[in-house]
Amino acid sequence: MHTTFRTGLVVGKFSPLHLGHERLIRAAQGQCERLLLLCWSLPELPGCEAGRRERWLRLRFPELQAEVVTPARIQAWREQGKRLPDLPHNDAPEFEPRQFVAEFCQAVFGTTVDAVFTSEGYGEGFAAHLAGVFGHSVRHVCVDPQRLAVPVSGTRLRADPHGLRDFLAPEVHADFVERIVLLGGESTGKSSLAIALAAALDAPCVAEFGREHWVAKDGQLEFDDLLHIGRTQVAREDQAALTAGRYLVCDTSALTTLFYSHAMFGRAEAELATLAERPYAHTFLCADDFPFVQDGTRQDETFRRRQQAWYRAELQRRGWPFQVLTGPLEARVEQVLGHLRNASPG
Repeated sequence: MHTTFRTGLVVGKFSPLHLGHERLIRAAQGQCERLLLLCWSLPELPGCEAGRRERWLRLRFPELQAEVVTPARIQAWREQGKRLPDLPHNDAPEFEPRQFVAEFCQAVFGTTVDAVFTSEGYGEGFAAHLAGVFGHSVRHVCVDPQRLAVPVSGTRLRADPHGLRDFLAPEVHADFVERIVLLGGESTGKSSLAIALAAALDAPCVAEFGREHWVAKDGQLEFDDLLHIGRTQVAREDQAALTAGRYLVCDTSALTTLFYSHAMFGRAEAELATLAERPYAHTFLCADDFPFVQDGTRQDETFRRRQQAWYRAELQRRGWPFQVLTGPLEARVEQVLGHLRNASPG
């Protein structure tokens, strides 16, 4: 497809960004010298918060200028002297979003457009409104209005992102994967539980990289190793999430690495502390209700009690909900499965 327009525009909620949106954007790219993406949703829709939508667009279309607009960003632009109306509500009369787009293009993008691309019937009226504000022709290009190429909608995807995952890029679906993190002091059965739970859920399991690295260095860790461990643990999680189904089982998190950094060196890198802030859908703390077992990589019972107390205090301080798992392995698996059943919508 040859270039037809100087500047084109695609506007959407992208909640979530699905392959139908991507097809529309790619079609617009092929016809424009410059393509702009404008995204907002007021209110934001479940699982599709502004930060996620911004990341999806950046990952899938890094070459394009994309703006994900929120009321806070509107205020920030106003403080920079840009004249912008309030962000329209999702149910606002059609004049409001059309006028907002026209003023936003001029104030923030610093340009007008000569084409808008949609898959909707409202596109002709939208283009006509922009033309009236800009003072020049604006063409509407409609792409697959009957959704024959990608038969899905954002509403359906929000209701069943896993069942309809084939309509999402892996990077987008990864944000809907429910990450299960298992925490616990040394010799609390965490790793055995992670393997058993992954099997029960038919889910990937991300092993504890810190243990691998400790063995590889014969237990001689240096301060810089802790940040490397945290980064690698997070990277492995993110990679596994790209192919996971509904669940991903994580045998520990960067929170554990943060604990060891302070325990071993009395300090931690700021980046490691940031990595330890990563949220998880479900957090479980394995109780120390059976005898301590020394496997050659662990310290002792006193250290285990200290670690357990730190986890409890830290989770409570951060306000993160968690469930303590007790008893033998089979009982712990059932406790997790029961929690997940109760947490499921409907």
